[in-house]
Amino acid sequence: MSSHRLVTAPPRPLLALPPRPALRRGLWALPLLISLAFVAAVLLWLRADEHAELERQRTELISDALSLQAQVSARIEHESALLAAFAAALEARQLSPAAFAAAPEVQQGLRRFWVALTWLDAGNRIVAHVPDLAPRPDLPSLVATGLSAHLRVPLASGGALVARYSPTDMLRQNVPWWLARKYDVRLVDSFGDVIASTTDNRDLGDRQFHRTSLEPTLSDAYLELIARDRVTPWYRSLPVAMVAGFLVLIGAITALLRRQVHDVSRAEAAWRTEAAWRGAMEDSLTVGLRARDLDGRILYVNRAFADMVGYGADELNGLRPPMPYWPPDALDESMQRHRRNMAGDAPRGGYEARWRHRDGRPIDIILFEAPLVDASGRHIGWMGSVLEITERKRLEERERRQTDTMAHHARLTMLGEIASTLAHELNQPLSAISSYNAGVMNSLQRAAPEAAPVDPTVLRALQRLGEQAAHAGRIVQRIRQFLTRREPQLETCSLNAIVQGGVDLLRREIARQQVQITLTLQPELAPAVADAVLIEQVVINLVRNAVDALAAQPVDPERPRRIEACTLQTPDRRFVRIDVRDNGPGLQGRRIEALCAPFYSTKVEGMGMGLAICRSIVEAHHGAFDATEAPGGGAWFSMTLPVDLPMTEPAPGAKALA
Repeated sequence: MSSHRLVTAPPRPLLALPPRPALRRGLWALPLLISLAFVAAVLLWLRADEHAELERQRTELISDALSLQAQVSARIEHESALLAAFAAALEARQLSPAAFAAAPEVQQGLRRFWVALTWLDAGNRIVAHVPDLAPRPDLPSLVATGLSAHLRVPLASGGALVARYSPTDMLRQNVPWWLARKYDVRLVDSFGDVIASTTDNRDLGDRQFHRTSLEPTLSDAYLELIARDRVTPWYRSLPVAMVAGFLVLIGAITALLRRQVHDVSRAEAAWRTEAAWRGAMEDSLTVGLRARDLDGRILYVNRAFADMVGYGADELNGLRPPMPYWPPDALDESMQRHRRNMAGDAPRGGYEARWRHRDGRPIDIILFEAPLVDASGRHIGWMGSVLEITERKRLEERERRQTDTMAHHARLTMLGEIASTLAHELNQPLSAISSYNAGVMNSLQRAAPEAAPVDPTVLRALQRLGEQAAHAGRIVQRIRQFLTRREPQLETCSLNAIVQGGVDLLRREIARQQVQITLTLQPELAPAVADAVLIEQVVINLVRNAVDALAAQPVDPERPRRIEACTLQTPDRRFVRIDVRDNGPGLQGRRIEALCAPFYSTKVEGMGMGLAICRSIVEAHHGAFDATEAPGGGAWFSMTLPVDLPMTEPAPGAKALA
C-alpha cells in the first residue's frame, strides 16, 4: 500500500511578502502582558474565594446549629412527655416499689439514655430508685466526670419522678452521622465549661464555631458546633506557588516566542504558495480525497469528495465517527469497517462500501486507504481515495434482478402446470371412489330386506368414506379454480364448523405426535362469507405446521406440547379472526414476509409453498394474514376475514363433484 507524505516547499524568491507594521512585529509581547493580567486576576480570585468560603462555612454552621438545636430540644421535650405519661400511668396502675423497676417504661428509658430514675413521695423521700446499670463502654466521659442532667415531673398525689440522663449519650443519639463528620458538637454552660461532647478534641484553634442557647428546654446550657475543616488562607495555597512558577516560565517562553515568530514569518510565504498549488491540483481531480488522523477525525477533503457526499468541506473537517454520510441502518457495520481501517487492516486492493448522500439517496463507492506520514516520516493518519460506482452497481443490480425474476417466473409456471395436472388427474380417481361407494351403499340397502341386516358401523363408515371423497373432490376443484385465476366460491359459512372440521381431520396425527389441542370457539359467532373449503385448508395447514414444529422438540412432562385454535369477532362485528398458536420453538426472529416467500421453508422436506398459498387464499378473501411470537414462547398465526363480502353467484350449468 502506497503512502502519502506531507512536506513543506522551500521559500521561493517570487513570493516576497510586504514588511509587516511595527504593531504586528511586537505581537510576541502580547502573551506576556496577558499572562500578567491573568496572574493578577488569579490572585484576586483566590482572595475573594477565601472570603466566600468562610462566609459559606459560616452560613452552613449557623443553619446546622439551629437545626440541631431544634432536634435536641424536641428530644428533651419528648423525653419529658414520656416521663409525664409514665407518672400518670404510675398512679393509675398503683405500682409497688418492687414492680417499679420492672415497668416497661423504666426499662425503655434506661435503654435510651436515662442513667437513673427516682420515685419521691410528698416529703421528697425516696420510694423507689432504679440505680445505674452496669458500666456502659460507649460512655467513657460520663463515667469519668459524672456529668449528667435530670428531668423532674410532679405526681398528682404528691411527690415527683426524677430521671437523670447522660447529655453525652443524648447528643450521640441525636446528632446525625453526616453532621458529626462535619462538626464537633458540644454542650457548654455559660462559663464555657464543657458539659457533654461528641469528641475528645477541645482545641478550637482557628476553626469557626457557633453557639446557640437551649433555653428554656435546658437551663444554663448552650449547643456549640465547631467546624472540623479549616479554610486555608489564600496566600498559603498551592495556586499561589504555581502562579509564581508560572511567571518564571512565561518570561522564558516569551523570549523563545520572540525568536520563533521571526522564523514562522519567513516560512509563511512558502506555506501559502504550497497550499495554493496543492489546492488547485486536488480540486482539479475527479477522485475524492479524504485525510484522517489516527483517531478517525477528518483532516481534509477535496471538492470532489464534498460533491460526492453533498456536504461542504467546512462541514466535514474536524468530524469524528460516526460520519453523516454513513447509512443510519448500517452504523454498526460502518463502525467495524472504520476500526479495521484505523488498525491498518484495510484491503490493499480497496473495498466497496455504501454511503448516503445528503439528500438521502444511497451512493456506492470503492475506497483505497494508504498511510499518511508527515515530513519527518511519522505516521499521523490515513489518506483515502474514493471512486463513486453507483451507476455501475445499479446496472449490475438491474441485470441480476432480471435474471432472478426470469428464473422465479419459470419455477412458478412449472409449479402451476404440475399442480393443474395433479388436480386434473386426481379428479378421475376421486369420482370413481365416490361412484363405487354410492353403488356399494345402494346394493347393501337393496339387499338388506332379503338378507341379514347390515352392520350400522359399516354403513356409517361407507357414508363417511363418501363424504371424504366428495370433500376431496371439492378441494381439487377449488385448487383448479384457484390456479386458473378464478374467484373463490364465496358463500355463508360458520368459521366454528370450519375450524372444528379441519381439526377433526388431523385428530389421528395430533394424537400420534402426543400433542394436546384446545378449541376456543366464540359462541354466536357471526357467519362469514368465504370459501369454506379453502379456509379449511388454511386451518389444516396452520395446525399441521404447528404439529410438525412441536414434534421436532423432545417430550417434556413439565411442558407438554400444546396447540390452541380459537375464533373471535372484533368489537365492531365487521371482521372475524381465526388464531392458531403453539408453545413450540417460535418464529426465531423471522417475519411474515420471509415465512410466506415462495420456496422458503424451515422443513428439510418442505416445498415452501404452504404459507404462501395460505396468504394468497386469505388475501383473495380481502383478509389479512399475520404471524408473531406467542406470549410465553411459540408461534402465533392469525387470519382476519370480513363478514360482509358479496356471495358468489352460481355459474350456469355448474355441477357439484360427487
